[in-house]
Amino acid sequence: MKSTNITLTTLFFFLCIGLLNAQERDDRATILNFKGIQYKSKDSLFYTNFRFRMQNRLGFSNEINGEDDGKFDARIRRLRMRMDGYIYTPKISYSVQLAFTRSDQDVDDTGIANIVRDAVVFYNFSDDFYISFGQNKLPGNRQRVNSSGQLQFADRSLVNSNFTIDRDFGVSLNYSKEIGSVAFSAKGAVSTGEGRPANSTDDGLAYTGRVEFLPLGKFTNENDYQEGDLVREETPKISFGGGYSYNDRTIREGGQTGRYVQNPFTLKTSFADMIFKYMGFAYQAEYMRRDVDNPLNVTDEDEPEPTVAYKGWGLNQQISYLMNKGYEIAGRYTYIEPHQDIQDFERQTEVVELGLTKYMKAHRLKFQLNGSYTFKDGYFNNNNQKGTWGGIFQVELGI
Repeated sequence: MKSTNITLTTLFFFLCIGLLNAQERDDRATILNFKGIQYKSKDSLFYTNFRFRMQNRLGFSNEINGEDDGKFDARIRRLRMRMDGYIYTPKISYSVQLAFTRSDQDVDDTGIANIVRDAVVFYNFSDDFYISFGQNKLPGNRQRVNSSGQLQFADRSLVNSNFTIDRDFGVSLNYSKEIGSVAFSAKGAVSTGEGRPANSTDDGLAYTGRVEFLPLGKFTNENDYQEGDLVREETPKISFGGGYSYNDRTIREGGQTGRYVQNPFTLKTSFADMIFKYMGFAYQAEYMRRDVDNPLNVTDEDEPEPTVAYKGWGLNQQISYLMNKGYEIAGRYTYIEPHQDIQDFERQTEVVELGLTKYMKAHRLKFQLNGSYTFKDGYFNNNNQKGTWGGIFQVELGI
């Protein structure tokens, strides 16, 4: 694992040097700005855009009436490097993204460092229709499809954590269209169902679809796929989305995520979401539900406790307003309800969060301060229950 990380880091180092040298040779071909380091060959047969970003974090959490004195979280949450571009023709494009921190590599769940997050090839038939082949995000819930660099809180919600379908290897079809001022899109994917670390494929695949409807027209510069209204939409914009994923006989507790289990099971995940933005104000809501015929499984025959696939539903809501000088205030409320089949292992959970963000260069350079309170079974303030409060300060920088 260590030698692999060093090798990949070295490759990217020499790539950067090469691109910067190219800039010295031809200033017209290479551009360095907050959209990355861009290079295009003189014959226009090759284009690449190199980017990186990092999230440095300091956090603290404390369980009320707990036995410990609280826990600190000081680490590099994410460090990623990415290349996008095309080869030979803009119709054939690609995206490669690598991760260099332990929390980004699923080491704890799989026992191996999954450095590759994205490695996908696109064929663009037209501006409205393209097909992809490789490892990439599935067309799932909106908060997962959003980049983790475009969030207004340091992490995605607990709803996403419990029900997301994340990344997978497969093929997808993507179609979008505008009819007058109304826009819509449809996406579908067939994938392995085992997520990033899969090294073989069984006959149980995953089938995922998502549709979006924008009755007031498209958002400015894809503003519907970043949290907060940083562009201050001049007219009201709203998007409704929904979809479904059927993961047949997966061998991981979360389908594409989580620990491996002994006995395959089938996950059925549905989701619906909406987002509204106008003049710096933003509101979004996301509902997810998962059904599993038999949610109890085992990771090891010697373990006394079963592994639980989360069966139930959750709702997440976020509201925010962008003030002057790049300051944003945001609130989030998350509710998770486990199915009765797993209530011996999981409890109803609610999370209330407040956030303050200072945007220096949109999401490319920002400072985030979040506070949260988590409580169980509906008891917001009860000495017999153990709620948890916490806070996170995070700096994100990237190009």
